[in-house]
Amino acid sequence: MQPIGPPETFYLTAAVGWLELGDTNSAAEELARIRPEFLEHPAVLEVRWTVCSAGKSWEAALAIAESEVQSTPDQPGGWVHRAYALRRIRGGSLQRAWEALLPAFERFPKEPIIPYNLACYAAQFGRLEEAWEWLHKAMEAAGDVKSIKEMALRDRDLEALWERVKTL
Repeated sequence: MQPIGPPETFYLTAAVGWLELGDTNSAAEELARIRPEFLEHPAVLEVRWTVCSAGKSWEAALAIAESEVQSTPDQPGGWVHRAYALRRIRGGSLQRAWEALLPAFERFPKEPIIPYNLACYAAQFGRLEEAWEWLHKAMEAAGDVKSIKEMALRDRDLEALWERVKTL
């Protein structure tokens, strides 16, 4: 992979800034300035995925996530992005998201967002004990009960577990 440098880094930084301001259109305009040979760079893919997800362009987000997994299979981000998009694309489902993310736990056992998302999926399936176990794995991976607890208490996917989470 060719290293990314100016002017692409300037466009990428600007795109991130626009995203932070909630302006996905301006972020996309900045990304459009990036030369084609850099569009598959992991840093660019990450921001492209964020723009697509913010705009709820799930089919495009899925394609980008697939590129992330292919180009950097040793990084968890693409795996998480792919599952997230598979849940939301037309014809997508929790089951497809679950099946895409479950193998990532084996690859990245210390990445807390993976068992956290698996807890969300299990809770949505109605498998609350399994969801509780995944939530504990997320806490172990994070090494921080408090942050996972706070996140879980704001997450509607885990609403069925809120009373149990409060006891942590």
